[in-house]
Amino acid sequence: MIKYATLLVAFGFISGCQEAQMSSSNALQRKVISSPNAPAAIGPYSQAIQAGDVLYCSGQIALDPKTKKLITASIEDETRQVLTNLGEVLKEAGYTFNDVVRATVFMTDIENYKRINQVYAEFFSESKPARAAVQVVKLPAGANVEISCVAVKTK
Repeated sequence: MIKYATLLVAFGFISGCQEAQMSSSNALQRKVISSPNAPAAIGPYSQAIQAGDVLYCSGQIALDPKTKKLITASIEDETRQVLTNLGEVLKEAGYTFNDVVRATVFMTDIENYKRINQVYAEFFSESKPARAAVQVVKLPAGANVEISCVAVKTK
């Protein structure tokens, strides 16, 4: 019984070492993504980080990248600008909305959910990602909607 347990522990140790060697030789490359066509980060974060084939996009709000003003004429216009900004970050990294596998929608008023969805569907018509949508008390810069996402480049 002791010999069997020792063998299992030794095998586990050797297996773990082999996995560590494999993962260190296949280490993911980390790259900061920054699009001049999307608003610059307004805090200590990146627009996106690419790790291997996965792109982690920070939340975008409806700041016009040229005027630096928040678009709030309507929730539809605001959502459209948010998704346009997000699209520019995706494009900078070589991704599209079809590569998005997960999105998170933050909104200050759940009553806008249906109207946000209508615009959201324009951008995610072919490939609909998994998604969470939550109402929050407040968003940066007085925004009413913010969207972040994770995209994966498949081969």
